[in-house]
Amino acid sequence: MLYREFGKTDWNVSTIGMGTWNIGNQWGEITEDVAIETVRSAFDHGVNLFDTAEAYGIPQGLSEERLGKALQGIRDRAYIVTKIGSWGRRTDEGLPKNIDTIRLCLQASLFRMKTDWADGVLCHEGDIEDPTVYLEAFEGLKQQGYLRAYGISTNKFEVLKQFNIDGTCGIVELDYSLLNPKAEAKILPYCIEHNIAVLVRGPLAQGLLSGKYAADTVFTDTIRGKWHKNAAKQAKLDRDIAAVKALSASLPAGTTMATTALQYVISHPAQPVAIPGAKSPQQAAMNAQAGDRILSAIDRTALLHRLEESIVQAV
Repeated sequence: MLYREFGKTDWNVSTIGMGTWNIGNQWGEITEDVAIETVRSAFDHGVNLFDTAEAYGIPQGLSEERLGKALQGIRDRAYIVTKIGSWGRRTDEGLPKNIDTIRLCLQASLFRMKTDWADGVLCHEGDIEDPTVYLEAFEGLKQQGYLRAYGISTNKFEVLKQFNIDGTCGIVELDYSLLNPKAEAKILPYCIEHNIAVLVRGPLAQGLLSGKYAADTVFTDTIRGKWHKNAAKQAKLDRDIAAVKALSASLPAGTTMATTALQYVISHPAQPVAIPGAKSPQQAAMNAQAGDRILSAIDRTALLHRLEESIVQAV
């Protein structure tokens, strides 16, 4: 596993982290024992950064609870980034958006994770127009020692700039992959300029870049089942599966599609940390193995061009 500086923080983090959305039963049910073993497998293979959120899990918060249990005894050797701001999801009436609510939400997350502090806390409202309440709350919580760095999870450039208006945004989490390279245009260069650490969710495009799916695949989980919602979504899914299959077939012998996709992400000059999910110890170990190599700029460009050509041919 390769390690790198994480933006303006003083953290030394693994190039491959782990997202824990999957261990909360929203991507299909798994037992608590398997969830804990999955996290420990990632750690044992060099992963030291784990991403979660108060909204992850059925019931909500289950991912945080399981992550906290898995990291007992090794908490001081791991970095935890969580997200808050799932307004209205916990009760029918919704929650007031104020500093007290944000403070209470973080305290609840810390309780579920069995820890006294979070290394990073992110605003989970990716389209927020005025982030002032988060900035004030996060800064206060940082001064009190409950968090070490803060930021936002968003795919929108203008939202990120607004959140960093005082230069205090330390982390941005965004959707970025071979199938979705949009962040390369504005957001990633901005992060380099402002030394903002980058977490990449969806580095495998929710599994599509694993290369294991066929044209007749039917997703039954609550997340990816939406891809079959209508003809347009189904057509895009069919196109993406065909394009990934073609790219995978062109890779050198012994090279997997998943490893290649993860290495594409972590090799960007912004030095992102990819946080693929996993539902088994074996998947966690395979993801971690991708963190031992950085691709050249030439190789990255060639990969993207080949995938783009495959997408055109699949249309």
